[in-house]
Amino acid sequence: MKQRVIDRLLARAAIVSLISGCCAAVFANTQADAPVPQLTADQIVEKNVAARGGRDAWRKVNTMVCLGHLQSVTSEAGAVPFVLQMKRPDKSRFEVTVENEKSIRAFDGNQGWKVKPPRGGDAELAPYTAEEVRFAKDAPGIDGPLIDHEAKGIAVTLDGTDEVGGHKAYRLLVKLPSGTTRHVWIDATTFLEIRYDREAHGSGGRAGTVFVYYSDYKDIDGLKIPMTIETKADNGGPGDRMLIDRALLNPPLADSEFAWPGGRHPRSSASGFGAPPSVGQMAPRTPRPGTSSFGAMPPSATAPAPQSAPSEAPATSPAAAQAPTPDSSK
Repeated sequence: MKQRVIDRLLARAAIVSLISGCCAAVFANTQADAPVPQLTADQIVEKNVAARGGRDAWRKVNTMVCLGHLQSVTSEAGAVPFVLQMKRPDKSRFEVTVENEKSIRAFDGNQGWKVKPPRGGDAELAPYTAEEVRFAKDAPGIDGPLIDHEAKGIAVTLDGTDEVGGHKAYRLLVKLPSGTTRHVWIDATTFLEIRYDREAHGSGGRAGTVFVYYSDYKDIDGLKIPMTIETKADNGGPGDRMLIDRALLNPPLADSEFAWPGGRHPRSSASGFGAPPSVGQMAPRTPRPGTSSFGAMPPSATAPAPQSAPSEAPATSPAAAQAPTPDSSK
């Protein structure tokens, strides 16, 4: 049961990345009946980029680390600590810890891998499936899909206007280079993201939609960073929250943090992957005292201690936009 909980938390969070790339907008006291200015998609994007801190400032962010904890209203696991690491152009690593056992999902920009806690033996190390690789490549990355979207091969069009949580908002249709489409809602007053939707697949391949909402934002070195990211599924069930306790810009991150542990990533001509080694065959990492897996961290960056896992996996299926497991949303 513990592994089911960990799998669901991994699928919900990341982040990572968190999903417009760990950046979004401050909620404003927008009047529900306020008129929405008539703007083009290009104008909305330019206002969004300026409100988030500016294109030049975001271009200077090459790495980002978010530390925090996950909460689920349907789980008894309590606060589950996580660490999300991101590095340009599209590397990511997400770790969660439950009862002192760590699960990892990492992507090096081309291939991915995952480690699950042991089930009566060694921990399981496995490569991403082809679908997980595709999903990871569609992740928004550090600065999200709108900044420099043309250079990234992303098309953005205005798809209408809506009201989201009492806020008038522009609904943008985002088409990724893979052909996948997303929707992003931009607050008509703050011109910052307030919602992000993406497609998800439950067990058995059932398609659905995950809704991602941003709140509790802080200004960090002139950039807007969300401290709370809530995800909800289209079945109307209760949502889960990703709470960021600390966000760090441009900490040193080695490429080895994202690379396949123990050598070259396994491949085969038939499936794209070969048989992975066991975790016991991996070269162990021994962090220096006072460091985490990504280097020295101040004491205030320490994530909260894990608590007991629930006896059953939660029933809802939200997932954050950067979660690499589209088949784990149920």
